[in-house]
Amino acid sequence: MDAFFASVEQLTRPTLRGRPVLVGGLGGRGVVAGASYEARVFGARSAMPMHQARRMVGAGAVVLPPRGVVYGVASRRVFQIIRTVVPVLEQLSFDEAFGEPAEIAGSTAAEVEEFCEALRAKVFAETGLVSSVGAGSGKQVAKIASGLAKPDGVRVVGRAEERGLLAGLPVRRLWGIGPVAEDKLRRLGIETIGALAELSDNEVADVLGATVGPALHRLARGIDDRPVAERADAKQISAESTFAEDLRTLDQLRDAAATIGEHAHRRLLKDGRGARTVTVKIKRSDMSTLTRSATLPYASTDATLLISSARRLLLDPIEIGPIRLLGVGFSGLSEVQQDSLFPDLDQGGPDEPVAGTEGPAPAHPVTGPAEWRIGDDVRHPDHGHGWVQGAGHGVMTIRFETRARGPGIARTFRADLPEITRANPVDSLDWRDYLDAVHPGDD
Repeated sequence: MDAFFASVEQLTRPTLRGRPVLVGGLGGRGVVAGASYEARVFGARSAMPMHQARRMVGAGAVVLPPRGVVYGVASRRVFQIIRTVVPVLEQLSFDEAFGEPAEIAGSTAAEVEEFCEALRAKVFAETGLVSSVGAGSGKQVAKIASGLAKPDGVRVVGRAEERGLLAGLPVRRLWGIGPVAEDKLRRLGIETIGALAELSDNEVADVLGATVGPALHRLARGIDDRPVAERADAKQISAESTFAEDLRTLDQLRDAAATIGEHAHRRLLKDGRGARTVTVKIKRSDMSTLTRSATLPYASTDATLLISSARRLLLDPIEIGPIRLLGVGFSGLSEVQQDSLFPDLDQGGPDEPVAGTEGPAPAHPVTGPAEWRIGDDVRHPDHGHGWVQGAGHGVMTIRFETRARGPGIARTFRADLPEITRANPVDSLDWRDYLDAVHPGDD
């Protein structure tokens, strides 16, 4: 799927189509979870600090908090559609999967391209979401081809061109080469996949290890016979870091928890499920380990809620001793998520205000449990479903639109107007028939 998070926002909030949309944390430590292609033109990308991406895009940037529950529903529908054509999928994340349909085994490149175009057309016709498909002799080539196909295209790499295509690509494009392996190879003058392929098995094993090296060497030479298989769901998603110097203050530990928590949260978003339990792992300088957990009343993908929960579990190094390692983990994973009715209370602090699709950003953060945040889904008895695109100084501007209704009108109201209520974000998809079929009788 192309720029999936931002594309879902543009689908459900049609005024944003053609606009540079950034999805992610809105606070000072916020990270970009997704960027539309209009934003990528300016250099914005996923995993970049939000403040940096906003500077790159400029005043036209539209910044929205993630709506994990909406992306989850959209993802499930997309892959249900694909499974009607490709029954076995190895799903990597919300927006990416491998398939190996038996019906195109032995087909020509032109026939494979026709199959892929028909699949993309089916997904678009039923969801309104754009995808790109890559095809090749194995997973490695197919994954690289899908990147070359973006945005909104198909790229079929035939056996004859495979070796030449791989040879000129940076070695980092090889699946399994991370920054550490890339640095080792660069120091030896190996910067392309082709240069890696020319090494002997023994040379690669010496540089990358006896287990990983030969496997990566085979991929570099275009040898990839790994089958497509359904994946077992992970029970926990986590990230951890060992510090160059032991942390000795609670402030240092809280800063580290925010950074590590953001890494874990990005993995959670890619997984496509919400987490109910937050765990911190603390390893002291004497190598002893402490773990503490907290369970939320519902599964969530809200970064601020999850990370603030982790920070509340920390122990003061002054009391327990210097800290050499910290980990943040999310478990109790579930596809059933609930957006909090009182997000400001959950987060333990207000978000930074962000400009919506028009008008200036409020001069002060929105605070208080009954206030509204930019990006909140709301319902009005006369205008129907909408979303908050600006809030502050006791007023808010709401854009009333959904996927099916198309670009809508904007109206400004008092923020305390009782007839404006919180809405289910999933309603913005306007897929009533689909949702009724999946969850009959649900309100």
